[in-house]
Amino acid sequence: MTDGAVVLPGITQRAEWVDEVLLAGPDNEVCFRLPDPIDRLNLRRSVLERQTELAQSGFRPGGAVALRLPPSMAFVTHLLAIWRGGGQAVLLDHRLTDYEVRRAMERLVPQVVVSPERPVQSGLRTFVEIDTDVASYSGHPAGTAHAVVQLSSGSTGPSKVIGRTADDLVAEVLRYTQIDGVPQRGERLILLPSMVHVLGLVGGLLYGLHAGVELQPPARLTGDAIVQAIAAATTPATVLGVPFHIGLLASVQDPPWLPQFKRMTTGGELVQAAVSQAFEEKYGVPLGNMYGMTEVGVIGTDLYGEHRPAIRPAPGIEVRAVDGELQIRRPESPYLGLSDPTRWSDGWLHTRDAGVVDPETGLVSIKGRLDSQVSVGGLKVDLTEVEAALASLRGVEAAVVAFDGAITAYVQLNAPRSSVDLEAELAQQLATYKRPRTLHLLNQLPRTTTGKLVRDLSTLRKAVS
Repeated sequence: MTDGAVVLPGITQRAEWVDEVLLAGPDNEVCFRLPDPIDRLNLRRSVLERQTELAQSGFRPGGAVALRLPPSMAFVTHLLAIWRGGGQAVLLDHRLTDYEVRRAMERLVPQVVVSPERPVQSGLRTFVEIDTDVASYSGHPAGTAHAVVQLSSGSTGPSKVIGRTADDLVAEVLRYTQIDGVPQRGERLILLPSMVHVLGLVGGLLYGLHAGVELQPPARLTGDAIVQAIAAATTPATVLGVPFHIGLLASVQDPPWLPQFKRMTTGGELVQAAVSQAFEEKYGVPLGNMYGMTEVGVIGTDLYGEHRPAIRPAPGIEVRAVDGELQIRRPESPYLGLSDPTRWSDGWLHTRDAGVVDPETGLVSIKGRLDSQVSVGGLKVDLTEVEAALASLRGVEAAVVAFDGAITAYVQLNAPRSSVDLEAELAQQLATYKRPRTLHLLNQLPRTTTGKLVRDLSTLRKAVS
């Protein structure tokens, strides 16, 4: 456990958990560098000011506040103020459309809504300065006792509404402190994922505040800007991101020697072996892997790249495989509303990820989505194998393979190629029955707000039309 870690039984029943787990520490300790430093004393003062603003707009203990804010100190301070005031934070990605936001608000009915005062022209900026509009929305208290409500990424269909308690968030923060290879007090975390989603929220923001790790978003979301952020100080730096961000770093031509670059940790989709090898050869640092879900947070890690593509379950996490599906022990359903027994039952969360658990080592190997197994003429085909073969071809930036009555491929290129050429190369790697019946070339594959490739058929079809 890192220095300064706090384990206080029962604190998560009170709003004081924010002070004791997240905001405790020396007044002059730097929490953020944007690029100007923000220390704990000023962060605490800003949180108190936000609490006053929220109360003046009708927020009360037990109420819910919807945050529709881009990555910013306004997001951080409002979030901590809501929790410190004994409330529930409903996190709405600022990139959602007005229609998506309206639907979410109708389902969740917060007391107060916090949004930017004016449209945000962030471009490639990862952190912005904004003024906020704090508006009353309803007089209803929160419908549940969850501290945070999030929407799933929606990569395979409509978003699910997921709630997590303060106890659950604190348990995950403390779980991070027991994982070998995470940043330590006095080190830096170059934060790339959005804090609206679980990797950036808990693995970045909450763990960083608790452990005394300096959070430093790059000025812009480009490979060069990430390198500049790493080089901005001599203290060890870990980059936290998703596979998309690995591509940004890999695109940097002749990066400088970065002795402070400790490792990159990636979550989200599986990283292809060729990509991880290219990254490690260019930067000479380990590419750590992390597996998690919005419903649980971090499930397993391989931060030294020793077991790739397998991961080791995080401390306190129990994983099993049933009929080829990975399941995670959870005491209650994380879903708001009626519990779907196909997603949670008898104390186990059904991930819908295919995988196996080695009975001797306990290592977990993720094989892709459970629904990636299809039958073609009585023969089994794993669509992830087809995707990997396509992604390995010259000029292919990314690929999604789906079953739409037949195997169908959607491909994004980074160099001029024809579908005829791609099909000819694919024929050298895959048996006839595994190859796509139809191959669509797209300028841009649909992605979720977290950067995951969308596999929902209706969305893919619209991208072609």
